[in-house]
Amino acid sequence: MIAKLTGIVDTIGDSFLILDVGGIGYFVSCSSRTLGNTGSQGDRITLLIETVMRAESLHLYGFENQEEQNCFRLLTTVQGVGMRMALALLSALSPLDIFQAIMAQDKAILTRADGVGPKLASRILAELKDKIPPTLPMPQNVYPLPSSLTPHIEEAVSALVNLGYRRLEAVTTISKIHQQMGEEATLNDLIRQGLSLLARTGT
Repeated sequence: MIAKLTGIVDTIGDSFLILDVGGIGYFVSCSSRTLGNTGSQGDRITLLIETVMRAESLHLYGFENQEEQNCFRLLTTVQGVGMRMALALLSALSPLDIFQAIMAQDKAILTRADGVGPKLASRILAELKDKIPPTLPMPQNVYPLPSSLTPHIEEAVSALVNLGYRRLEAVTTISKIHQQMGEEATLNDLIRQGLSLLARTGT
């Protein structure tokens, strides 16, 4: 079992690199995030490795840090999320983005990854909602949206996103206001109070 490799970057591809370790070239699949942070051809780097053996083949998956590797392991416990899909998610989103999306139960963020549709995103949220690491640094007051979204709640989130706020920030803010004001809150109420809250918190 290979757990870590240190060597010279020989080749960098779209979703992999070849790492020369003592004259042996290891083909390591990586997220685009890791590939972008590993340096250039000829650089000496260290990668954490997840070794996967299937039949007569051996696959190596490389990560720049423990956080990314832990997120990869967690994602691959979900039915329908294989190794390539987990890397696609980690290419589109940071581990913290993924964990925060799960906390906020916001499937729209997860669908940014290639191949992740609403159905798979919903399954990821459902299966991982109780598996977030307890030591994870999270923003204050991450509130899940109601399980049944009314149109004006989703419209309020979209309005904040269109104004330049990240969807997770909008989800968190509108969720908090909705819980405070209840069903009587109008679309204008949610947007106005959302902007006010974001201004106060400096988000």
